[in-house]
Amino acid sequence: MANTAFRAPRGTRDLLPEDLVLVRHLERTARAVAQAAGYQEVRPPLFEETRLFTRSLGDASDVVEKEMFTVPPRAEGSPAYSFRPEGTVGAVRAYVEGGHPARAPFQKWFYVGPMFRYERPQKGRERQFTQFGIEAFGSPSPLLDAEVVEVACRFFEALGFGAELEVRVNTMGDPEDRDAWRAVLKEFFADKLDGRCEDCRARYERNVFRLLDCKQPGCIKSNAGAPGIRSVLGAGSAQHHASFMAAVAALGRSVCEDESIVRGLDYYGRTVFEVHYPPLGARSALCGGGRYDGLVAEVGGPATPAVGFAIGFSATEIALAELGLPDPAALADLRATLTPQVFVVAVDDADRLEALRLAAELRSAGIAVALDFRSKSTKAQFKEADRSGAAFVLVLGSDERAAGQVVVRDMAARGEEALAREGLAAALGVRLGAAAGAQAARGA
Repeated sequence: MANTAFRAPRGTRDLLPEDLVLVRHLERTARAVAQAAGYQEVRPPLFEETRLFTRSLGDASDVVEKEMFTVPPRAEGSPAYSFRPEGTVGAVRAYVEGGHPARAPFQKWFYVGPMFRYERPQKGRERQFTQFGIEAFGSPSPLLDAEVVEVACRFFEALGFGAELEVRVNTMGDPEDRDAWRAVLKEFFADKLDGRCEDCRARYERNVFRLLDCKQPGCIKSNAGAPGIRSVLGAGSAQHHASFMAAVAALGRSVCEDESIVRGLDYYGRTVFEVHYPPLGARSALCGGGRYDGLVAEVGGPATPAVGFAIGFSATEIALAELGLPDPAALADLRATLTPQVFVVAVDDADRLEALRLAAELRSAGIAVALDFRSKSTKAQFKEADRSGAAFVLVLGSDERAAGQVVVRDMAARGEEALAREGLAAALGVRLGAAAGAQAARGA
């Protein structure tokens, strides 16, 4: 039989213990920043009915047309399901299904979890990726928009990004503003389509706004002189945008207008924004968000204002690597979980059962313990203990068992002492605390 080497699916990666140190750091930073601002965690399913995405994201969107992982119906009349390509739609569905519009319309939620898109893998773009997002429902206030921006910026600051963080903003106006803008854009681009990419020509009729955010160099050049929404913006939208800009500025954020930031779907309105870090150059975009006051109604609920953002961890990890972040000290406690605090050495085979019992007792007291399960010699166990990085090695042999003691070897000081088995966990706790303090002092 041929030897078949299985590999992780293309566009995915295994997160091994060492890799998870950074991922866990991102996750806990996201939770800390969101919870400090009053956002509560939600965990919608990883898959939803496909029609939820086709209804909310649009049949003609790139995500629905090309990028969804869909499971066909198992039986006639059963729904098709798709793994979530983004987090907002599932959160909105949960908000509506949970009855929040009627009983508790104002909700501030966040989520951290995997998303799935079937697209060509490349650096910073995977088929399974983790996303941090927040969603705030029930208020049309531009001050809430500013808070959402602030949470995004604080996440990156907590990771070590500097004062160069920049908020780029635009407005999508109200429905009547977009109708007027759509008309003037179609007129502007009508005689310029021949010089644009195939995607732009296809989008002209169904979603002309998307021409403005095309990344093809020729299309970007063709966008020069395109009328912005400011030319048709109504008084209400203009006032909301001015108040949002003032609120972001009041929070001390660097903010600038960028009319190339658009959203193609009709449920987006008013505020749209991105957070950039210009020192990263072409990869400066870190986060995208905005107001989607029409989505709750699109999913079957009542008209409800809402705003949020999404941050992808893959791109964030790349940015951190380019900037030499995070500071190793920020990961020290997470790296410590990869190392046992104590290693138990059994001198003879007759001592192994007692070594197992001792390890269980210490673990019950909150001490991380490792021991040999491969019947290694005493000498080999000491070598493994040294490689493990454990602060202390406990030696258990027939003499120690008979005396009700354990020999404790300090691996840093290379000294050892015999301690009574009774009360050993407390005694070790004192020594582990002192060792951790000494290590922190050396690091400082």
